[in-house]
Amino acid sequence: MNTRTDRRLMDLQVNRRSFLGMLAAGAAVVGVPSLLSGCGGSSAGPTTGYVAAGADVIPTYVPIDYAKPDFPSVNGSTPGFATLPAELVQSVPTPPGKGTAFTAMTPLWGTIPPKSGNQYYAAVDEMLGSTIDFQITDGNTYGDKLATVLASSRDVPDWVCVPTWNLPPRFGSEIVGNVFQDLTPYLGGDKVKDYPNLANIPTDAWRYCVFNGKLYGLPFPGEILTDAIFYRKDVLDGLGITPDVKSAQDLLDLAVEITDTNAGRWGTEDLWNSAAIIFAVPPKWKLDDAGKLVHRVESEEYRAALEWNASVFAAGVVHPDAVADQSGDAKQRFQSGKTLIANDGLGSWHEALRDNLASNPSFWQQPFAPFAGDGGTPVLFKGNPANIFSFLKKSDDEARIKELLSLADVLAAPFGTTEFDVVNNGVEGVHFTRDAQGLPVPTDLAATELQPTYIFLVDGPIANTRVQYPGYVEASSTWQAAASEFVTEPVFFGQQISEPQQYASIAQPFVDLEKDISRGRKSLSDLDAAIATWKSAGGDELRTFYQDILDKQ
Repeated sequence: MNTRTDRRLMDLQVNRRSFLGMLAAGAAVVGVPSLLSGCGGSSAGPTTGYVAAGADVIPTYVPIDYAKPDFPSVNGSTPGFATLPAELVQSVPTPPGKGTAFTAMTPLWGTIPPKSGNQYYAAVDEMLGSTIDFQITDGNTYGDKLATVLASSRDVPDWVCVPTWNLPPRFGSEIVGNVFQDLTPYLGGDKVKDYPNLANIPTDAWRYCVFNGKLYGLPFPGEILTDAIFYRKDVLDGLGITPDVKSAQDLLDLAVEITDTNAGRWGTEDLWNSAAIIFAVPPKWKLDDAGKLVHRVESEEYRAALEWNASVFAAGVVHPDAVADQSGDAKQRFQSGKTLIANDGLGSWHEALRDNLASNPSFWQQPFAPFAGDGGTPVLFKGNPANIFSFLKKSDDEARIKELLSLADVLAAPFGTTEFDVVNNGVEGVHFTRDAQGLPVPTDLAATELQPTYIFLVDGPIANTRVQYPGYVEASSTWQAAASEFVTEPVFFGQQISEPQQYASIAQPFVDLEKDISRGRKSLSDLDAAIATWKSAGGDELRTFYQDILDKQ
């Protein structure tokens, strides 16, 4: 599941599908044809396309530094804090709420907490000065619930979380402006300064909250780098192997070296996502030398990644279960040492430490330093600046909107504040105690009451604060800082573009084709045929659609 479902210092074990890994894999967008019934006519702008935000739409960035990072951000990388602040700052001196009861709809990849007698909810509501009544749905079926709710504007809660992969068709063009509040008059430009913690959220995250030229969303900021290629450093150390991987061939050679089927050990999982990183496959579009758009499936980078991944499978270094496309157990295979190289979201790093250090104190997974397929300079595409949004129900009551935004300002408080501590850790003595090093240790009650909820409504800037894992903050922050040198923005970065619905599924056949070519069931000639089909099925028209947007920028 790389965004952060459980950014609390204690890193509670929860039974849920990994949020960051889900982002890394690319989750499916839920589409419901009847979604617009009851929405009425559009007031949000054009049917499809993109409308740039004016200078007064994006909130002004006013950074706040309540705690100095031990490992500062480099080119937008996540700052790291190796120690906890000796004293916390109360960023909002008094509860801003007016005692109003609001409803909020969020997903959860874990056990839904009880409402009655929940001391965590009570503590946060006291800090807010108003109450938030959560309507929580299993994250794995959240898209279905969201579609049902959005089908009738009268059923929409006051505050609604919408993950990017659950954005329904025509959301930007026909839904958001009819159902949700335009926040531009409240947060656009310098107006955000009335809410200092919201003003502390980086600009890129806000840009991604703009639909049809207006600010609608509140962001859950994402990291600039979401994925990495990991290896089991502890196991390789035990084998006397120090990897020196600087090209795709180097990685394949290493996989061959460490594979020992007699010992039940394979070099890799399916490395398709890694291949896309190594060969700099564009997320969707790239520009050729003439400034014209080339879709990822047409690119030489895509072809090279497929060819290399097929060579990995052909070398016999991929675990048989991965060959059979049994990806659900990939983490378990990697963490148990059955495979030693795997792609995953960066969030898997600390999650693996959480799950394995108690039983295996020497456990350590490490991402390879970035490298290019040919051994040259790597290219890493910046991840989405936000992976989850929330929206406020449209209202003519200005005071109500301002009260909700004042609550959002509390919830967006950054690391080093009492608000962050309560939202992420709960109440000391109730949800956590402190060990000899002063680190929060969760109580049994925390696992029941304290689940990620408020952070899905809005979250402050990302901070690496998992000091409970020795060496992790330094290692991960240092890796990200070094990798950020190679980060570039993909075409249309940070833009909410509403595609014509008829093109929604034309690229879907490539998902199966990637698996078939990798496993030797089909060849690159089949790729040529698939590209021809894609172009005739609407790919060329889609290119024209995007080129028109590009030409107007």
